[in-house]
Amino acid sequence: MFSAHRTSERLRQFMANLPGHFRISENTFLIILAVIIGLLGGLGNYAFRKTIEFVHWGMFEQGEHLLNFSLDEWSPQRLAVIFFPAIGGILMVPLWHWFGEDLKGGFAGFLERVNLRGAKLRLRPIFTRGFAAAITIGTGGSAGQEGPIATIGGAIGSQFGQMFKMSGDRLKVLVACGAAAGVAATFNAPIAGVFFAQEIVLLSAFELSSFTSIVIASGMATVVSRALLGNTSELYAPHYAVQSFWEFGLYVLLGLIIGALAAAFIDTHFRIKDRIDAVKVHRLAKPIIGGLLVGLIGVVFPQVFGNGYDFIETVLVSDPHSVQFTWYLLGALVLAKAVATSITLGSGLPGGMFAPCLYLGAVAGGAFGHLIAQIFPAAGITPGAYALVGMGAFLAAATHSPMTAIFLLFEITDSYEVIIPIMLTCVIGTAMARHFKKDSLETLELSRAGIDLEAGKERNIMKSLLVGEVMVSDVETIPENMTLGQFADFIEQTKHTNFPLVDANGELTGIISVQDFMGVVFERDLMDLVVVKELATEKVTTAHVNEDLDQAMRKIGYRNIEQLPVVDRETHRKLLGIISRRDMVSAYNRALMSRTLEDQ
Repeated sequence: MFSAHRTSERLRQFMANLPGHFRISENTFLIILAVIIGLLGGLGNYAFRKTIEFVHWGMFEQGEHLLNFSLDEWSPQRLAVIFFPAIGGILMVPLWHWFGEDLKGGFAGFLERVNLRGAKLRLRPIFTRGFAAAITIGTGGSAGQEGPIATIGGAIGSQFGQMFKMSGDRLKVLVACGAAAGVAATFNAPIAGVFFAQEIVLLSAFELSSFTSIVIASGMATVVSRALLGNTSELYAPHYAVQSFWEFGLYVLLGLIIGALAAAFIDTHFRIKDRIDAVKVHRLAKPIIGGLLVGLIGVVFPQVFGNGYDFIETVLVSDPHSVQFTWYLLGALVLAKAVATSITLGSGLPGGMFAPCLYLGAVAGGAFGHLIAQIFPAAGITPGAYALVGMGAFLAAATHSPMTAIFLLFEITDSYEVIIPIMLTCVIGTAMARHFKKDSLETLELSRAGIDLEAGKERNIMKSLLVGEVMVSDVETIPENMTLGQFADFIEQTKHTNFPLVDANGELTGIISVQDFMGVVFERDLMDLVVVKELATEKVTTAHVNEDLDQAMRKIGYRNIEQLPVVDRETHRKLLGIISRRDMVSAYNRALMSRTLEDQ
């Protein structure tokens, strides 16, 4: 055992020193690693997709054959689909039992580890989380494969970075290379993969060296995907063209509607998730119950099962005279898919949000297109075009990533004619969603936990610490009617420089500092005539025990003071403690050291 460990350490050391042996520059070595990560990301996407197809074949295709029914037609036997996602929940029980840590967090947790925890991702979740997501999607759970494949690719990149002992920033770049490779291979869209990594994974932090590596990884993954699966995307969309200039007004209106729907979906998703979390049943039972609920929705609306790509394609090619799709059916599917997705992910069935967002945008845009086609039958409206544009707009609005959505749709359609409607709706939809929701679908979960990805590691540590945990409860106070002479004797016996003033009831009435006293220290005639309250600051900047240190430090910095009295929220006068700049810095350093040791 000891010998194997030493051999492993020697191998790691050799790999870490490899670039130096061959005198390869760091940027060149990053590019070489990007090629390897891109190739492995493409292979990972192929294996993941084939696993989903195998699970789907075993559950749906064999289930329909054995029970002699079809999802396309109603029959009593179709009630059996209620149990298909529940079987996925049952299969999830041993995975949650033995590998629960691998399944926690989802894509939001992935973003936190990449941007705030050094981008060190473990190897095992590549297999456990990937297999769990394949079970979820293959058995009919309403989820997508892009989030899981992005985390799989990111973990591959992280493993290479850790093998060669890369710095934190370089490690993040390799993780982004893997994420880009996964998305690019999924959609046969290398440019969209690049913007996904830059805009979502790296939070729009642009560096030429990282951009070059991400482009190469994304391109290599696309090459692998095309070699194994052909030059086809996960989604197919026909070519569309704008019929007349007045249609741009309709696309603007669609962007506003989609933006509002995306904000509503974000809110609904977390409301349902919170309700599921509040249900008092065993944690391992929730995926089974969630699967049953999704199955019940799927009996009426089987279109909600899985990632929904097949149904999206039928919506994209629908014509205005189609009896298969009506605006009210597609409108109902917006609600059904949103609820099914929230139940699936909220109950502990792993999966991504990318595909559900594309689905919701497609059916919402399709409903809009069919409705407009009925109102203006002579206008030559193509509902599929609005479904396509709505698909990109919803993705952009829900994830706050318009560039990813724009280039994804452009690469899927390979049509320049539709790029202006796509740009209009994506930008307007994103602006509308941001108006209602500051956070995106992926970052809201982190914000609710007090984590702001854009703030950086330092501020998030400060946000994780509360004033009540750091403050000093034993406070040196002085009565407001103390004379200056008494105060002069008092400060000779203390090491502090700021003192809260209290009245006869012990309530805060002001604060005085040694600096305030220095102006009259030589006025001996005033020593027994003036009380400290006359020199004190009566409008005191205070803190509360449940505020975080980031808020408290901002107050100190704004007022340029050293200490904050901590008071209750009811009266704002009852003194509970005091917190200083030094206390906050010390607490931050301790938390930083603890978190650094955890990430090793």
